Amino acid sequence: MEQDWIWGLVGGLLIGLGGAVYLLANGRIMGASGILGGLVDGSGRDTWKERIAFLAGVFLLPIFIFPAYNSVETHVSQNWLIVIAAGLLVGIGTRFANGCTSGHGVCGISRFSLRGMVATVFYIMAGGVAVIIFRHMLGWV
Repeated sequence: MEQDWIWGLVGGLLIGLGGAVYLLANGRIMGASGILGGLVDGSGRDTWKERIAFLAGVFLLPIFIFPAYNSVETHVSQNWLIVIAAGLLVGIGTRFANGCTSGHGVCGISRFSLRGMVATVFYIMAGGVAVIIFRHMLGWV
């Protein structure tokens, strides 16, 4: 039996733990797009240190743990144009939805937020439709 699913479980537990610690320590919801967006648009000037620390952890931790876990396959597309386009579309979507998967999906659902639940349903459906179109119909991914 394959055991790759354990990496998804561990990742999910770590994201949930990060959301809980962020909420308990700061009294604010951990939404990665809001944390980054506040730095970009200047609305998070008063909390820039914690925002930078959070983002540094998000980007640097994988570099530190890579030597121990370099055999895990991600199945990310080798086509960099698709990866860049996907990242831009996710960024645009988080602005339309006023939040991202960590804000709505992890922190919103766990707090029984109706807005978080509705947003999560719609971005999961949009992801499914995107897979059907871009992978199964067009064969791009």
